[in-house]
Amino acid sequence: MFKAGFLNAFKKNRDGATAVEFALVAGPFFFFLLALIEIAAVFFAETVIENAVLESARLIRTGQLQGGGGDAASFRTEVCDRIEVIANCDQMVFEVAVFEDFDGINPTPATNEDGSLNGGNMGFDPGDAGDIVMVRVYYAYPLVLPNMFGSIGNLPDNQRLIMSATVFRNEPFDD
Repeated sequence: MFKAGFLNAFKKNRDGATAVEFALVAGPFFFFLLALIEIAAVFFAETVIENAVLESARLIRTGQLQGGGGDAASFRTEVCDRIEVIANCDQMVFEVAVFEDFDGINPTPATNEDGSLNGGNMGFDPGDAGDIVMVRVYYAYPLVLPNMFGSIGNLPDNQRLIMSATVFRNEPFDD
């Protein structure tokens, strides 16, 4: 058996207490630090994608895309060139549609019934001068940290759906 003097000496010894306390706090601290960095990266990606959509949609609004013989592939290239810093264009889906009036805008759902990104029935119609056009871009942003408690990921396979949209009336570019 241990003697009482040995236990008292063990109780009074503080060597390594800071290391033990750090070990207890380090795991949650670094997890929250990485989560904060990932949230900042998602917000940065959202900002870059929003800007890319607005800049690319301007080509449609002013008639530059239609006048230059642009199609869905050239529009995709325009958006991809603007988001290549943060995004892989294979995970991007877009829709460009014309509507009769602003009240009648009824976009295609972004996800399928299983929650995956819908890429099958998106269309591309940049319209003519004076048409009301909606441009939407969806991007499945891959997350690094596990999606604990359903916090940030909203697609299967630990991904975050980033969507950017703009609706406008084409300028009278036929004149």
